[in-house]
Amino acid sequence: MKACETSLPENYREVYHIDATNKKTGVLLNLCSLLPVIGMLLVFACTVSAKDFGLDELENFPKLLFLLGGLLLGIFVYVILHELTHGVVYKLLTKQKLTFGLSWSCAYCGVPNVYVYRKTAILALIAPFVLFTIILLPLTIVFAFFNVYLYIIFGFVFAMHLGGCSGDLYMLGLLLFKYKNPALLLRDSGPEQWLYLPETM
Repeated sequence: MKACETSLPENYREVYHIDATNKKTGVLLNLCSLLPVIGMLLVFACTVSAKDFGLDELENFPKLLFLLGGLLLGIFVYVILHELTHGVVYKLLTKQKLTFGLSWSCAYCGVPNVYVYRKTAILALIAPFVLFTIILLPLTIVFAFFNVYLYIIFGFVFAMHLGGCSGDLYMLGLLLFKYKNPALLLRDSGPEQWLYLPETM
């Protein structure tokens, strides 16, 4: 399977473009990413009480600091690993230079100097969703029964994971259901993606 082209073939034309740094698009994607977080907060409200945290006992204050620190560290590590997962797939398949960055609307990884084929794009898009769902969902369920602090940390990171995949899943949906031509090429700069199809097909 050929993974990419180093230049756009002459007979290709642009059929779609999305820019996550565009104000309207960025706000919409971030609002969508909040939905799983709100859902998880509702789950926490139904499954965790103040007594579970021991808020009535002053000596449990360090545990609350642990919770806050764990949440911040978990989100930070997850964002890095999410983008690295995109990068690993792109690197293995294309052998091209990667671009990593952070904009006001998203963290990103891209391969801006090549045009990747549809199959390559699908694999790169879906990899973080599959990998971290397999890791985080079971951990969240297990800790729900054994440790309320780790349950909150992993549950919140799992919700952030689902929300953080909103842009990936949107592009994946386009490739799976709208742009099914295997000849499709995608240029991925990170925050922006362009789709191209042959004019004769």
